[in-house]
Amino acid sequence: MRLQKVTSVPPQAERVWQVAIHPTLPLIATASSDKTARIISLQTYNSLSTIEGGHKRSIRSVAWKPGLTGESVLCTGSFDATIGIWRRYENDLDAGNGDPGDDEEEEEWRFALVLDGHESEVKSVAWSAGGNFLATCSRDKTVWIWEEIDEDNFETLEVMQEHTQDVKCVTWHPEEVLLASSSYDNTIRLYREGFEDWVCCSLLEGHTATVWSVEFEKPASPGYREEWGSRLASCSDDLSIKIWTRTSRSGSAAEAKKAPPSILRGESIEENWVETSTLPQIHTRAVYNVSWSPRSGRIVSCGSDGRIVVYEEIPAVDTEMAEGDEKKPPKTEWKVMAEIEGAHGVFEVNCVQWSKRWDKNAGGENDEIIVSCGDDGVVSIWELADT
Repeated sequence: MRLQKVTSVPPQAERVWQVAIHPTLPLIATASSDKTARIISLQTYNSLSTIEGGHKRSIRSVAWKPGLTGESVLCTGSFDATIGIWRRYENDLDAGNGDPGDDEEEEEWRFALVLDGHESEVKSVAWSAGGNFLATCSRDKTVWIWEEIDEDNFETLEVMQEHTQDVKCVTWHPEEVLLASSSYDNTIRLYREGFEDWVCCSLLEGHTATVWSVEFEKPASPGYREEWGSRLASCSDDLSIKIWTRTSRSGSAAEAKKAPPSILRGESIEENWVETSTLPQIHTRAVYNVSWSPRSGRIVSCGSDGRIVVYEEIPAVDTEMAEGDEKKPPKTEWKVMAEIEGAHGVFEVNCVQWSKRWDKNAGGENDEIIVSCGDDGVVSIWELADT
């Protein structure tokens, strides 16, 4: 198969750091160095709105709040060390009634509030699956966890300081209240709520350079196996993409509170994760981003070398085990399905995301596309085509 460009959205004035796909509506949000976030239609690939005026420096990260009806909430993280919350009540953003934004923009995005506390650039923002919690991370080496008490009222629940260097990415598990972060210190850390506060429940070491991005496998993915539990993909400056599998976990925070007191804080929620795969090394420079498709189970990556690469897992064959042996998750293999060099010309590709296909050529619920962005300020749409 090969990657084929569907279209490109006219470029923004400066580089686009990230694209975020709305969880239910045909919308893309972008984070740009020109201090704006742009909303793009996945039906027509037209630009619908430009969100600006809330930040003094580059917007580095954007995230849609899940689980909402009747409005959209967007979070932006900026190099000015602040986090913005934006709201729009969306009478016209109905996925079943034509293209969002076809009408005049009578309802503009409202800059609801700013969250501050980080001492340096905010690198990543992410909402939990239920939308109850917001995670942010920064060059100041911290991960913050916020809770929305009521509309436009957030409380800081925890400031995690386990990382020893710049924290590049935060991402939540698609079902559990489990947070992952990756850092310039070459590690990945996982966090859960403990007896009284949030604690680091696992440390993943294996990369030999900056871990730029992490993403959990979605339970709907064809490769997901309930007996092994969750998996996590990570990508790094060391040119590798790794898959980590959870081999054991203790009870939930609620169950932990029923357990006898322990001298070791957080002992009851520790988890074990092991490296079970390393994807074929195709990238020749830093791998910036990975996205794991819930529809096909494929992974797509991008990086400093301008490549976009799509991988597919080779089904694992379980081997027989002697009685008494501990059953461990299989080390699966992956193959390269498609790749393209110079996806954004001579520019670096900063982010790639799988999305359901919404345009007139969509072939059904499982038809998907890849959305990419780069230092050229362009957002491009790609499809997998037969060679």
